[in-house]
Amino acid sequence: MNEIPLIDPHHHLWDITNNYYPWLNDGPKPSAFGDYSEIISDYLIEDFLQDAKNQNLVKSVHLDVGYDPKDPVGETRWLQSIADRCGFPHGIVGYADFSKPDVADLLDGHLQHRNFRGIRQSMNYHPDAAKTYLDRPEVSRTPEWRRGFKELVKRNLSYDLQLYYWQMEEFYDLARDFPNTQIILNHTGMQVDGPEHFDGWRNNMRVLAQAENVACKISGLGMGNFTWTTETIRPYVETTIEIFGVDRCMFASNFPVDKLFSSYDAIFDAFKSITAAYPHSDRMKLFHDNAEKFYRL
Repeated sequence: MNEIPLIDPHHHLWDITNNYYPWLNDGPKPSAFGDYSEIISDYLIEDFLQDAKNQNLVKSVHLDVGYDPKDPVGETRWLQSIADRCGFPHGIVGYADFSKPDVADLLDGHLQHRNFRGIRQSMNYHPDAAKTYLDRPEVSRTPEWRRGFKELVKRNLSYDLQLYYWQMEEFYDLARDFPNTQIILNHTGMQVDGPEHFDGWRNNMRVLAQAENVACKISGLGMGNFTWTTETIRPYVETTIEIFGVDRCMFASNFPVDKLFSSYDAIFDAFKSITAAYPHSDRMKLFHDNAEKFYRL
């Protein structure tokens, strides 16, 4: 099955020896994906390519990973230096807080690096303090946040959206209000609260998918089930493709976070198994073409 080329549109690298990542360098904290102490060590481009060596990986996109918040452009600068040396990653999605008054200048700083494609500001709000990324709900509805978000479309930048399923109506409104901004949902909607939430997740995915400028990365499913199997993730994969359509979905690894629960091969072999009966053209879209299109690779 390796004849289909793979673009991995969601992975991370970190150099905790030379860079500062508060959530890694300062020791593990309670998190939505459990105890992550096993991945608190350098994870460099060579490690990523080694993990992916059995797959036909041809391109990749790096997502922001909690780099020093005082210098978000520092992460993009570091990643561009790796890309210039190794060829990977081909796309870089950095960090910005849209509520900050200087966000336009920050975006322009990121744009000094040719592989930069967009921003992720994780918007997960959860009543469980271990799972929340924000201190209050509905931040995206505030005037100051939206003022910053408007800067994306001026620069042809995309937005990677990470949230929980009950926030999807809020971000459907955002997508509707900014129809010319490409929004890419992370981690299949990050359903981390167990199978009893499946119906709520599915219903809200249907709401968000009504916005045609929202695509979805099918990834991070290990974060919701640490002992997942192909059959336990199948309903999430098939339902997402049914809701968003094959033209707006793509498969991703979330490595090395999902290394806590999976090998790289296990993730993509599961996706291959689930889509085994799909037409070749659809599989090309899911494993390669859509990532290339949405991240302008």
